[in-house]
Amino acid sequence: MTLDLSLTRDLLTALLPELMLTGWALVLLVVVAWRHRTGGDLRVAGGIALAAFATTAAVVWWLWWNSAAAQGYAPMIAVDDFRFISDWLFLGTGALTVLLSMRYLEREALLAPEYYVLLLFSVLGMMLMGGGSDLMVVFLGLELMSVSVYVLAGINRKSPKAAEAALKYFLLGAFASAFLLYGIALVYGATGTTNLALIGAQVTSLHLEHGTLLLIGLALLLVGFAFKVAAVPFHMWAPDVYDGAPTPVTGFMATAVKAAAFAALFRVLGQAFATTVAWHQIVSALAVATMVGGNLVALAQRSLKRMLAYSSIAHAGYVLVAVAAGNASGSAAFLFYLVAYTLTTLAAFALLAVKGRGGESDVLIDDLSGLATERPWLAFALAVCMLSLLGFPGTAGFMGKWYILVAAAQSAQWWLAALLVLTSVVSAGYYLPVIMVMYMRPAPSAAAHADVRLGRLAGAAVTLAVVGLLFFGIRPNRLLDLSAAGAESLRTPTAAAVAPPGN
Repeated sequence: MTLDLSLTRDLLTALLPELMLTGWALVLLVVVAWRHRTGGDLRVAGGIALAAFATTAAVVWWLWWNSAAAQGYAPMIAVDDFRFISDWLFLGTGALTVLLSMRYLEREALLAPEYYVLLLFSVLGMMLMGGGSDLMVVFLGLELMSVSVYVLAGINRKSPKAAEAALKYFLLGAFASAFLLYGIALVYGATGTTNLALIGAQVTSLHLEHGTLLLIGLALLLVGFAFKVAAVPFHMWAPDVYDGAPTPVTGFMATAVKAAAFAALFRVLGQAFATTVAWHQIVSALAVATMVGGNLVALAQRSLKRMLAYSSIAHAGYVLVAVAAGNASGSAAFLFYLVAYTLTTLAAFALLAVKGRGGESDVLIDDLSGLATERPWLAFALAVCMLSLLGFPGTAGFMGKWYILVAAAQSAQWWLAALLVLTSVVSAGYYLPVIMVMYMRPAPSAAAHADVRLGRLAGAAVTLAVVGLLFFGIRPNRLLDLSAAGAESLRTPTAAAVAPPGN
């Protein structure tokens, strides 16, 4: 199915997933304005959110199944496999977050069904980021996502930590957005366009690879994206925000928000700055600092939630290695790794949520002592998550790291691959103790884990995640093929996209 995006009908077809999700979000907005007082109202809103994610994913599948592709002059929205796979990741993460949130919100007395409205709008922003072929579309998606997540971080108005998290995220996020917007302005000044394909054509035809204005603009863009992915030294907000936000929101931020920023970064660098070599050194330096900093600080954490927060920073460093590779294998490894990381991290935060109360920031690793005896299924699920984050063979996390190593080796960046292996070994120092206390230490009391129970929906989400981690750890071929197809479509924009009108 070929779409001419200069025609309104074809443009609306290309934007059908975003339009579908927007329509559902508006419907849900009306519903929560009418029903917002009881736990039943909260469950109704959650059910509508699940329906929204499911139908939008079906629309994305329809476009992908019909091999939708764009033709015409410099479209502002991409229609390719990379966008479709990214959309599935965002929508799937949103749906799993809804499943994890339903019982949690009622337990914590957070009777705020607008939570699900914000979730829909944040995923809508992510879809615009992952599919934007123009820097202005990427920026609009970024702001829509960010504003929604700012509010989600502080949705628990009774918690001072949540208020601090939301304020800190808002202030630093606004600062980073200013860097990003200023970078867009400088890139526009250097090339005369904000379209990614046209920027790439201008850089090549006018030999702007070493132009001062373009390089400064690119550097500011990287600062903005580095903040969103919590790369060192732009990670200062992440531990406190992750610690203060409600645990399902923390899992959502650590996975979907990071995935959206990486998807936009891959598209911007791959299509607009593919011939500009300067960013490879910058991204490599960020990857080194993030892998080393995230892992070393995580070693000192005794709080399980803060340990997972610094762990997520370290994993951003691993993905930055795939970015630094700058090849199709790196893009494919990125998509595969994000699926594995998303399943692992969401399941880990879901299991953390059932152990604590009031935000779970006070849950220590030692508090899991004896969990395997009292709750063997929960202990097994958390052990699988820890092993996948570590990169243990037989899990999807291992395969994801392996493909990133292959991408780094193909780009002759052996030192980055070696550092990834070494920092992964360091991470055993904080992942394995979690397993050790669950299986090798007795529970402090007979009632220590009496109230640790997953609800049916959260249990289904965790089961799905754990099965996915084990399945993709043994049979990764189909997911890797999809990832490779998405990477190929990202790195080969159509000739029509850069051809002047009439050609």
